[in-house]
Amino acid sequence: MERINDSVLTEFVLVGLSAHPKLQTVFFVLVLWMYVIILLGNGVLISVIIYDFHLHTPMYFFLCNLSFLDICYTSSSVPLILDSLLTLRRKVSFPGCMVQMFLSFAMGATECVLLGVMALDRYVAICYPLRYSAIMIKGVYVPMAAGSWVTGLVDSMIQTSLAIQLPFCTNNVIHHFVCEILAVLKLACADISINVISMAGSNLIVLVIPLLVILISYIFIVATILRIPSNEGKRKAFSTCSAHLTVVIIFYGTIFFMYAKPKAKTSTGTDNQDIIEALISLFYGVMTPMLNPLIYSLRNKDVKAAVKNMLSRKNF
Repeated sequence: MERINDSVLTEFVLVGLSAHPKLQTVFFVLVLWMYVIILLGNGVLISVIIYDFHLHTPMYFFLCNLSFLDICYTSSSVPLILDSLLTLRRKVSFPGCMVQMFLSFAMGATECVLLGVMALDRYVAICYPLRYSAIMIKGVYVPMAAGSWVTGLVDSMIQTSLAIQLPFCTNNVIHHFVCEILAVLKLACADISINVISMAGSNLIVLVIPLLVILISYIFIVATILRIPSNEGKRKAFSTCSAHLTVVIIFYGTIFFMYAKPKAKTSTGTDNQDIIEALISLFYGVMTPMLNPLIYSLRNKDVKAAVKNMLSRKNF
């Protein structure tokens, strides 16, 4: 690729699904509908948790953070996705692209760490129920949540600052809906070895380690549940962590499917792969945040009771 000599790259072009115009309209309607559900669902869940003092516990504090995080994560990318679906070749300025990339990466990294923190909370609740209130005090769970946010923001700041320093070539076309960091790095005209090493370290810290924490926590949780003598006790114990486990499976399952799928070798396969990657990208970026409040509300009696209580009081 030819390097820009006289001027600095000022903008990128987002291709998205421009090669499939018929699908763009369908995707636009679907993404817009899901975004509205995300804002309403997570907004209601946050309001219910704040409104009902019975839900002022560590588990719901983390859930409130997760819902707010989902709103921030989707709001950092969905408006750009919708815009790119309305235009054939959406242009975005270099600073705008870097800001969007920073926010999306930060929110994604924060969610990975936060899910690990939530697993630790469920581990203490199931394995040490009598000591739970003494262990998970405000001075413990608030710094745990804050640490998730700080980790995600610092990690994103490092990755984005390294990307900004790279020289970019005349090819400024990003084959994605948004300024996704891996898609942007492919356009660099210089050696990106440092970026690759940094990304590997990032994946270890915010992806692998939280996943190991989740796996180890649930090994102990399952072992503890199996030792409960009554079936009713087992059911109640499992119900307290089933929603979190469902969210984890969807979140990490989508990530691993996105990176583990085989690459197409033929031109026809490449076209089909573009559509599949678009679907996976949207599922990861939009569908998961939409499902989170539904999973936690439908599978949680406390949340459903709090919603009914709030609605009944408003009627009076």
